[in-house]
Amino acid sequence: METRQQGFLDSDPLREADEDLVSEVNLNNSIMTEEEREEIQQELAKLEEEINTLKQVLLSKEKQHAELKQKLGMNPLSEIRNNFSRGWHDMQTSTAYKKTSETLSTAGQRTSAAFNTLGSAITRKFGDMRNSPSFKTFEEKVENTVSTIKTKVGGTGTGGSFEEVLSSAANASSQDTPTNNLTDSSERPC
Repeated sequence: METRQQGFLDSDPLREADEDLVSEVNLNNSIMTEEEREEIQQELAKLEEEINTLKQVLLSKEKQHAELKQKLGMNPLSEIRNNFSRGWHDMQTSTAYKKTSETLSTAGQRTSAAFNTLGSAITRKFGDMRNSPSFKTFEEKVENTVSTIKTKVGGTGTGGSFEEVLSSAANASSQDTPTNNLTDSSERPC
């Protein structure tokens, strides 16, 4: 006959007799005597009673705590506000907040300086452009054109600076212009 080695997975299925053996095993410590068991049960009951007493004391203390807070005018909203204020203060005094604040302040100063430099550069460039020969030539051409127009329209061609010409042109345009008395299209003869 062939002998087979039995391993953990190769075991035969449980039989009824094996089930009886398993049910007889006391999973609680079987070495414990009845006296020890009673003693442990008494200790367990005593602990449960102490736990219930402590729960009652805690509830009483929590009630007293709430009453005292109410007498002081401390409600949940004021507590939230106080916690928020305390948290905000703690955050502002933290090193991370201070470093971030300093960094942003420095960045703001540098940005402001950069804009000031940019504004100065633009102003300087406009000044340079106005003093350039090209702009001078343009200014002279505009003055000549305005003088020519004024002469042809009937004004005096006294010339003048660019600013004077512009202001006189602005004054001329602000004066009343002659209006055309055209009749309405429905009144015109066809």
